Amino acid sequence: MKQVKFLGLSLLLATAVSAQSVDEAKKAIDAEQYQKAKNTLKKLITENPDEGKNYFLMGDVYLKQSEPDSALFYFSKGKNVKRDAEYNTIGLGHIDLNNGNAAAANAKFKAVEDDLRRKDVDQLIYIGRAYIESENPDYKKAIAVLNKAIEKDDKNAQAYLSLGDAYYGDRNQNEAYRAYRNAFQLDNSVLRAKLQLGVITKNTRAAFPEAVKAFDAIIATNPNYGPVYRELAETYYLWANTDTAKYNEYIKKALGYYEKYMSLTDYSLNSRMRHADFLVLARDYKALEAEAQKMQQLDKVNPRILRYLSYSAYENGNYEASLKAMKEFMAKVDANRLIARDYLYLGLAKLASTIGTDEQGNSVVTDQVVFDEAINDIKTAAEKDIDITNEFNAIGKKLFSQKLYGPASVVFEVAVSNPENRNLFYDNFYLAYSIYFDHVNKSEEDKANNIERLKIASNALDKVIELSSQAQDAYLYKARINQNIKTDEAYQKMAKAYDEYIAMVTALGQAEVEKNKANLIEAYSNAGAYYAVTDKAKAKDYFTKALQLDPNDEYAKSELKRLQ
Repeated sequence: MKQVKFLGLSLLLATAVSAQSVDEAKKAIDAEQYQKAKNTLKKLITENPDEGKNYFLMGDVYLKQSEPDSALFYFSKGKNVKRDAEYNTIGLGHIDLNNGNAAAANAKFKAVEDDLRRKDVDQLIYIGRAYIESENPDYKKAIAVLNKAIEKDDKNAQAYLSLGDAYYGDRNQNEAYRAYRNAFQLDNSVLRAKLQLGVITKNTRAAFPEAVKAFDAIIATNPNYGPVYRELAETYYLWANTDTAKYNEYIKKALGYYEKYMSLTDYSLNSRMRHADFLVLARDYKALEAEAQKMQQLDKVNPRILRYLSYSAYENGNYEASLKAMKEFMAKVDANRLIARDYLYLGLAKLASTIGTDEQGNSVVTDQVVFDEAINDIKTAAEKDIDITNEFNAIGKKLFSQKLYGPASVVFEVAVSNPENRNLFYDNFYLAYSIYFDHVNKSEEDKANNIERLKIASNALDKVIELSSQAQDAYLYKARINQNIKTDEAYQKMAKAYDEYIAMVTALGQAEVEKNKANLIEAYSNAGAYYAVTDKAKAKDYFTKALQLDPNDEYAKSELKRLQ
């Protein structure tokens, strides 16, 4: 009898230790300490190979890290063990959802539900989470199954937390806020719920100061809760892009908070990849290159590292290395895994590598075939995600500053194809600007074949003027561009644009006239030449005004004499 009692006590203690270890794994998962969670779960699986929930949690971690093959391995093993095998059926259903096979997933989930006992709730929560976290989410089904969980146990904080995530994904902020609040009120150790309340605040009318205050309150409760620092990093990143006057200050804070987040989670390959993704957003390419090199030391075969190497190499001026890394990356991964930014950098690296200079120092295309491929790659990027065109302004201006006017014009032309582009005014102006400077640097033969590009530039300036009728340089360059088109219609547009420019500058007073003296002389002279045929009185007036600005202008003198 003593031996039986002792054995029973040992089993009870073992169960308690196991439960404690599972809770530690769950806490690590919530804190995004995935490597720590995996280490704990590996130990649990070794010590207790008949407990299915351990396999499920391990597979779920791998799904969070976008490693479906490893997840499948653990779910498949776990579905055949003695206890709690049904959790792994849920995991396999999650993989079905990711693969677009909703029917198979729903069948697995139904089989689990049909076998549930009256008080079983966790299984319903994990089914709900599968619908939420799937690559093909179904938030409404998640809401339905999570409400079933709450009907069984209306004091379950985790059920309310997941319900909040489902409503948040379904864009129902009010219900999400209510669910998160309920979760935290039921259990104030569920910091994820409080964190999500701050996230909703952050996304409501860009209430960044209020969001920061909410996140700081979490830190006051638990300064070692890593995810809050990631949210602070993302908040300051968004704030920097909204309040551009403080961009450098806020981006510095964002990067600092992300480093803090990393220090409190782990420096595994997956964590470094999340860090790399944030560095791309923050445009810290020196740090991105260093991070990519560290990742290569950890894993020399993971192709995703090549993506970061390509991005950083391009931004740091090593175009050949960027092109090589991106080509290698694209050859190694499934085409469905390629994103718009991959095609963008492929195109940009090709552009940069196919531009040279002639003996006069003009930019020239050294490989037309690759150049054309580059244009198609950039267009493909916009086709995959039109919102990426919001980033084309900085890319185009960089090419423009390098006097790569032709490539710059390609980037801006794709950018303005998005009518919702937040840089539409400047991108249209730079489109015209780039085409013009590319044109004037061409040979006479190439200029003759470039008229259609000049027409695109003229139309771009029409859009600039539509967006801001007071953009005086738009009129000046519209005149110059149409002068180079050299048709009767174009010369008429040239004269009219010069008229608008002259009227706008002179209306601003003598100081503005002095500031734009050379441009005004150009406008009076070129428009005067046009009006010499159609309106001699106006031509005389313009040449007279040109001489008032420069009494030694020989062209104006001779034309005025000829018109007398």
